Amino acid sequence: MRLSIPMAIAGPITAGLLLALLNLPAFAGDFEDGMQFVLAKNYAKAVESFRKAADKGNADAQFNLGVLYAKGRGVPQDYEQAAKWYRKAAEQGDVPAQSMLGFMYLKGQGVEQDYQQAMFWYFRAADKGYAVAQYNLGVMYAKGQGVAKDYEQALSWYLKAAEQGHAPAQSILGFMYLKGQGVDQDDQQAASWYLKAAEQGYADAQYAIGVLYAKGRGVEHNDQQAVSWYRKAAEQGNVDAQFNLAMMYAAGEGTEQDYKQAASWFRKAADQGYARAQFKLGVAYAKGRGITEDNYEAAAWYQKAAEQGYAPAQFNLGVMYATGKGVLQDEQQAVAWYRAAAEQGDPDAQYNLGVRYDEGRGVAKDEQQALSWYLKAAEQGYARAQYSLGVKYDNGEGVPQDYAQALSWYSKAAERGHPGAQTNLGVLYYKGSGVEQDYVEADKWFSIASAADYEDAKENRDLMEKLMTPVQIADAQRQAEEWARAHQP
Repeated sequence: MRLSIPMAIAGPITAGLLLALLNLPAFAGDFEDGMQFVLAKNYAKAVESFRKAADKGNADAQFNLGVLYAKGRGVPQDYEQAAKWYRKAAEQGDVPAQSMLGFMYLKGQGVEQDYQQAMFWYFRAADKGYAVAQYNLGVMYAKGQGVAKDYEQALSWYLKAAEQGHAPAQSILGFMYLKGQGVDQDDQQAASWYLKAAEQGYADAQYAIGVLYAKGRGVEHNDQQAVSWYRKAAEQGNVDAQFNLAMMYAAGEGTEQDYKQAASWFRKAADQGYARAQFKLGVAYAKGRGITEDNYEAAAWYQKAAEQGYAPAQFNLGVMYATGKGVLQDEQQAVAWYRAAAEQGDPDAQYNLGVRYDEGRGVAKDEQQALSWYLKAAEQGYARAQYSLGVKYDNGEGVPQDYAQALSWYSKAAERGHPGAQTNLGVLYYKGSGVEQDYVEADKWFSIASAADYEDAKENRDLMEKLMTPVQIADAQRQAEEWARAHQP
């Protein structure tokens, strides 16, 4: 019999060493005594019995003794001793021992790290059909460890293991078909292999097939199936599945909307250090969605995600410091967190940092820095920043007055529905600043902004229409209605 103590292997999995009956009567006493001690969890006695059998050449006892040393069961953990006993068993042709010795060389545990030796021992086990070793060879070819990176060779070894029902190999085959690594990209083949692994309870594959159902890749789109597979993986602790399941509950996709369930799954993922879940849990606390509103908890969770570099959390934490919600108000801290997010390209943070430089809040006033950050956000299509740039060029603040530039930025923001930009764009058309004077175009934009209940636009429209003919007014209203229809959410 073999020990059932779990041992890590190369790649993203942990495999259990299976119990197997042996037909070795010459050593049956000591070896079987050792197994009985293992079952009783008396590992110290198991070590004594296995050592007696191992010293007599029992390969399975040698292997099990290696496992106990590797795990520190019944003896102090000692990788050198583990490698020594694995080697003795491996040199007798013990296949699992050969595979484990390959792992020791791969990781440099108890022996000097040596990819060539790792491959040597993996090959010996793999050639005898040992699925774990075949899978690990695939990993080494995929990563280029001890050999040139070769996805086709990786695929070949994964396939050998997968055809024996090895779930991690089936799952990675799904990934390779999905990405087209070493094989033509094929969503249906990806889904097929992921499903084989998922049905064996392999959490990573359950998560992956859930994603495919959610996106309709390789299988027909089915949010209910996505939720079902996410749940299976999530209940095994798969953090990505926990997060996605929470998102499905929050959106009411594939299941009834349930903010309480969403918050619960966000917490499970957040407790594992998943930054996006920590951020979402913070949002749930800030809005009181599925959980009692608590700005202090919101700030604490934003902080955890922000410290991992997650830009949306950094931005929200900046807002908390700016407003004094959940934390003591601190303008310098607000700027620091806005900057952290802005430097990662977050447009909300870039805009807010621009405002801080514009107003000299938490940082020395600097119009050029304000312009720089507005521009970064504006170039990402951020309407408020585009509007602010328009105002700068319109008024000549920090830049030479330039109505053409003002018109350009107002137009961009106006098309994105910014009522202030729409109003100012109307003013430029009314005055003919940076563009040919056009009362109809001016009234069109005033009407569009008025529909958003923007007071300045309403006043401007009323004044504008006193200068226009009924035909012009009707034309402007028609164009405004056409714009509104084209820009319906």
